[in-house]
Amino acid sequence: MQVIEYRGWKNNLLLSNGDVELIVTLDVGPRVIVYRLPGGVNVMKNYDSMMGGIGEDEWQIRGGHRFWLAPEDLTRTYFADNRPVKWEKIGDCAARFTPPPEIEYGVQKVMELKLGAKGTHVEVALRVTNTGTAPTELAPWGPTVMAPGGVEIIPLPPKVGHPLHPKNAKSPADFGPNQELILWPYFDFADTRWTFGAKYAFLRQDVNKGPTKIGLAHREGWVAYLNSGVLFVKRFDYREGAVYPDRGTRYQTFSNEDMLEMETVGELVTLAPGRSAELVESWELYGSVPPVATEGDVDRIILPLLK
Repeated sequence: MQVIEYRGWKNNLLLSNGDVELIVTLDVGPRVIVYRLPGGVNVMKNYDSMMGGIGEDEWQIRGGHRFWLAPEDLTRTYFADNRPVKWEKIGDCAARFTPPPEIEYGVQKVMELKLGAKGTHVEVALRVTNTGTAPTELAPWGPTVMAPGGVEIIPLPPKVGHPLHPKNAKSPADFGPNQELILWPYFDFADTRWTFGAKYAFLRQDVNKGPTKIGLAHREGWVAYLNSGVLFVKRFDYREGAVYPDRGTRYQTFSNEDMLEMETVGELVTLAPGRSAELVESWELYGSVPPVATEGDVDRIILPLLK
């Protein structure tokens, strides 16, 4: 755990256990700007023109993993996280990052990262506290901006046959839906980046195509992104009965010409002054993973790694 220079910023915290490396910006953010195997490529997108900048009036995407608040709007969500960040050690390879309070909206964000003693597992916690004088509705939101050129793998709920079909005579009678798919206005079913299969949905990042986005309730617990032989896995839970933003989306994914974004969204709550809400997820990396093109490839190559 040491403070290093990175791409124009003088102050960035490097966390490493020998099996994985994280770099977190301290001059702005906090942003996890690098996640990689030692000596390997960064799986996260870095916007070259925005590296090293500080104090800008407008919000900068920059890349990496950031801390947003839902529902999305052009004010509180896009608050410019361009100021220096305080950090403190909270474990052998764990740290807490605290940006200045967002006085304009009465919130205080905190990001915590914890690495295991070995392996690539990282626990990520995003906590927001209402520091204002009135209740406020929000959900913590964790978008991770991935480097271009990869393919995202999203597991889908198990298929169940129609209860009146003769082949399903012994199946429990259930006529209700079990899948939620939310589509943004610029999503197009004719978009060739998407493949919706029986067990998985695939989204291929394409440097020649503009925005696309979907959201899902997503009870399957994981999503993955494979790029240049490195597999990034994001894990998170789903709580039945909870209210999630954007018509019930626990997970959202967006892509354009520059990158692919993997976005977890926490529960939508009304926070009284002094109360907090938290979003927790975890990450893993796997190297030397061969390409996947079919659902069978996912079953054969990806699933054994996740177990």
